[in-house]
Amino acid sequence: MPTDDRHDRHAGHDLLRHHGDSEVGGGLVDLAVNVRTATPPAWLRTVLAESLGGLAAYPDGAAARAAVAARHGRPPEEVLLTSGAAEAFVLLARALRPRHAVVVHPQFTEPEAALRDAGHPVDRLVLPPEAGFRLDPSALPSDADLVVVGNPTNPTSVLHPAGTLAGLTRADRVLVVDEAFADTVPGETESLAGRRDLPGLVVLRSLTKTWGLAGLRVGYVLAPAELIARLEAAQPLWPVSSPALAAAIATSAPAALAEAEAAARTTAADRAHLLARLAEFPSVRVHGEPASSFVLVELPGADKVRLRLREAGFAVRRGDTFPGLGPNWLRLAVRDRPTTDAFCAALARVL
Repeated sequence: MPTDDRHDRHAGHDLLRHHGDSEVGGGLVDLAVNVRTATPPAWLRTVLAESLGGLAAYPDGAAARAAVAARHGRPPEEVLLTSGAAEAFVLLARALRPRHAVVVHPQFTEPEAALRDAGHPVDRLVLPPEAGFRLDPSALPSDADLVVVGNPTNPTSVLHPAGTLAGLTRADRVLVVDEAFADTVPGETESLAGRRDLPGLVVLRSLTKTWGLAGLRVGYVLAPAELIARLEAAQPLWPVSSPALAAAIATSAPAALAEAEAAARTTAADRAHLLARLAEFPSVRVHGEPASSFVLVELPGADKVRLRLREAGFAVRRGDTFPGLGPNWLRLAVRDRPTTDAFCAALARVL
């Protein structure tokens, strides 16, 4: 049976750079990667295929920038298209010179990795599970001039109130809100993507999760025009491919937004089913209220359970690579009900 202990045999490997795609393969049912199944949809594949006819020309991002800007009610100069949201973290690390950077954990580890790679010291504000991984603004150091937080947060699936995050903004601070999973929440509640009145606010978005475009690499930054210009100056020429730009235009259209909303509602129903099934296991605990396309669970010996699940044919995301978590944590992607039921049957066998 497949295993992934090759990652653990390298004692010096960087856990911040471990991601869910390292867990999958070998015919395993994928509950490790938070990309919606059966994507990209057929109509989007057609858009991508049609864009191939223009590959001889250098990509021009103006139309995509305008489409994304219109989708969020912003002028185009407040939008920057990126090669996936992950590139945006690198650009921020290159363009900014923070005196005191704070990353709110547990969360996606690439922001901290990018900051450290650029030579910036990073402090961690670790949210406790006992508080449902909720952010207490008073715990944030007052002198923090760069703050990074996810909403909804990967891997906790917790959705912070927009008012709480808005209250963290200041004229002398850059607040980076990673909204890569915002479109997995019905109505995109608590999103700050349309807020132009908050000083230093940077919102990151991804097309990967809802539209199944991880291999295409496309995301974008929403921020004040002056900050967008600084990020663009740190970006290489033609960073986003023509097919990726076509995807950004297509997924910003009203019909696509309606489809994403319907998918978010389906995900919410499937997540409720997953939570109900997990409640059948006395040793499995969920902290807080999950709001996205994944659920973080705590159970004794989760590191060993994960390996036994692999032997049973299911890949789940290890939790110990996220700061603030440890070997007793697993992240589970929300899937359709038959897949969830099959997984829970396997979980019952291995516990």
